[in-house]
Amino acid sequence: MSLSKPLAVLLLGALVIIPLRAGADNEDDQDVTAALTPKLRGLLQQEMRHITDAMQSIYEGIVTGDHARVQDKAQAIHDSFILKQELTPADRKDLAGAVPKDFIKRDKRFHATAAELAAAAQQKDTAAELARFESMTRQCAGCHGRYVSQRFPGVTPSDR
Repeated sequence: MSLSKPLAVLLLGALVIIPLRAGADNEDDQDVTAALTPKLRGLLQQEMRHITDAMQSIYEGIVTGDHARVQDKAQAIHDSFILKQELTPADRKDLAGAVPKDFIKRDKRFHATAAELAAAAQQKDTAAELARFESMTRQCAGCHGRYVSQRFPGVTPSDR
């Protein structure tokens, strides 16, 4: 399986920072953190910090009407920041071997929503920005609740 560079960002995010639920019974709940290389772990940690910073900046942009900031930060999330440029084909292969199929679907959806947020900001549509930002936040919580619930035990998303 070949992963796109944007797909790799969020995949690494939930997989490296914290371990997945122990004793998982199916592919979607497997603990894949042990299979990641030190390089992938480091890139993931850096990437997740960038996504967190961008999400905070997007929030500020939405509530202050700074559509240019929202567009820039949402596009940066879509474009995957650092990982887009630093993952080698071997890294993507290593990552693909450790990633559940559901996680891949979630990651694609997250990046697509970031692109939708950037488009809404380009149109200066605050209501659409709010809707996309809420969707991205729910997607983050859903992934954390499913794949890193030991780190975030208080997250109880509806899709858990």
